[in-house]
Amino acid sequence: MHPKTGKDAPLRSDAQRNRQRILEVALVELTRSADAPLSAIAKKAGVGQGTFYRNFPNREALVLEIYRYEMQQVADTAARLLETRRPEQALREWMDRIAQYAMAKAGLADALRTATSTPRGALAKLGHGPLASAIELLLTANEEAGTIRPGVTPDDFVLAIAGLWQLDPHGDWQSRAGRLLDLVMDGLRAGAPRPGGTRPGSTGEGPGSTGED
Repeated sequence: MHPKTGKDAPLRSDAQRNRQRILEVALVELTRSADAPLSAIAKKAGVGQGTFYRNFPNREALVLEIYRYEMQQVADTAARLLETRRPEQALREWMDRIAQYAMAKAGLADALRTATSTPRGALAKLGHGPLASAIELLLTANEEAGTIRPGVTPDDFVLAIAGLWQLDPHGDWQSRAGRLLDLVMDGLRAGAPRPGGTRPGSTGEGPGSTGED
């Protein structure tokens, strides 16, 4: 190993740990209070002001990076669920995780609105890439398994679950989210081929209908 590489590696590692620690603390603090002081975040993260501002020169930079990081974390769970569950079960559980994220991070949404000058459309696109890839992965797995109707796109899916963001995180959101997501799953199943490649029923009325014996 080149001596310079050996000397530089710990510095890079320390810098990465500092950045990660700032993000972890900021996520907790900004979720709790959208206007949490940056100085308090730096102090709780155990870094100096200089280190903090080298990583995040202002509140907007910090909040946007947290948003990107959180979206990536949510997206990454899709592949892990597909490794251990049937496609249909993986999709439904991932939808539950989206709901939990939307409600648990309502404070972060407030921080995004108050701290950023980014237009709403551009802000939505920041997390769109990872989420779109995760949704595509889940939809493709289910379409190949014959458990959902063919041709559903990630944009279709996002529109279908958009009601999650209308729920009150301080109310009875769990049962309401569960009903909404069950309806979405019913819609995805309607007209789906069976695993053997045939379509259910002759009426095309969806998963709740049964044919006559």
